Amino acid sequence: MLDINFIRNNKELVEHSIKEKMYKNVNLDEILALDDQRKALLQQVEALRKERNDNTAKMKNGKPSEELIAKGKEIKEKLSTLEADLSDFEKELNFKLKTVPNVIFDDVPLGDESASVEVKKWGECKTTGVDHLDYAISRDWVDFERGAKVAGAKFYYVKGGLALLENALIQFGIKKIVEHGFTLMDVPDLVNSRVLEGTGFAPRSSEQSDEYYIEGEDLALIATAEMPITGYHMDEIIDEEKLPLFYAGFSACFRKEAGAYGKHTRGLFRVHQFNKLEMYSFCTPEQSKEIHEKLRAIEEEIWQEIGIPYHVINIAAGDLGAPAAKKYDIEYWSPVDQKYREITSCSNCTDFQARGLNIRVRRKDGTVEVLHTLNGTAISLARTMVAVIENFAEEGGKLRVPAVLQPYLGTDML
Repeated sequence: MLDINFIRNNKELVEHSIKEKMYKNVNLDEILALDDQRKALLQQVEALRKERNDNTAKMKNGKPSEELIAKGKEIKEKLSTLEADLSDFEKELNFKLKTVPNVIFDDVPLGDESASVEVKKWGECKTTGVDHLDYAISRDWVDFERGAKVAGAKFYYVKGGLALLENALIQFGIKKIVEHGFTLMDVPDLVNSRVLEGTGFAPRSSEQSDEYYIEGEDLALIATAEMPITGYHMDEIIDEEKLPLFYAGFSACFRKEAGAYGKHTRGLFRVHQFNKLEMYSFCTPEQSKEIHEKLRAIEEEIWQEIGIPYHVINIAAGDLGAPAAKKYDIEYWSPVDQKYREITSCSNCTDFQARGLNIRVRRKDGTVEVLHTLNGTAISLARTMVAVIENFAEEGGKLRVPAVLQPYLGTDML
């Protein structure tokens, strides 16, 4: 969430980001007018509170007169009405502020998804590969039919060699991020609406929500461990000396994938449930850009060690979510589709999420301000398994195990 005073003082900048992020139905004039009304009402409330306190003080000097008693009742009634009105204005303002996306950095490309810019390429791209779904079914490693019978379309069972591969990837990923100084967490699979909204997981205007909600409860299944990790320090002030903090969460992720129609959806590439290892950092504002590059470097290191070709793209504004000021995607080379496909991302959310969840830093001089948050995918298991099959399946039907994973499997072939 953006600060209302920042919006007021940087209206053109915020409007530029709203336009470039392609968010609709966000009216800054309406939001600022609502804030003006809130301020005017707050002044009335504060004046009445002072009048009430003055009247109460007079009533303590001996027996209060009927006039003072009547005045006290009148003030109480007026104050009760105005405070209720003020609360309504504050709720409405807070609701509308949550519709305003974060401001983009100057080096973010402008335009829709097609305007994203390649910033790096690594590895030798194969010209032939094996379709992951056909291959996994032929090896009896995946079962979408029984998954659909149990939970619905796009749910599945992972079995045998593919389950072993998934667990090897998990162990490799955890070892890698712990070596980089991250504290590993097991996180809740559910978050409340405050965390959901505070992290910025709100759809663009008419888009349907991507989350699964628990009926009758103020809870939703998480789409990423980013959600509960962000909420970990909610309503806290962290001393500057303790920053930056680095956490990693391994969790199941649940997504309806609303708005994904027409995108690549075959097999494991786009499903409603998958496992993911997520990196996260809380830091000071001056640390965040450097940490963003660190997260990207770790992601690249993981893919280079697995041995799958990829490129890095600077995501265009029109494809950025609400919280991100800048985002990198790593896309692996699919020899089956002869194109790059998204596999990980890392985002600098600046103070957007931290303000929404009231997470602050206490500076050495005692001043307090909102800190910055960043997140990045270490390994998204379903898509990583797709990439490994496409790039490592042998002509004879066996799957060659990437060298970095062989210690976890005790074999070089599955």
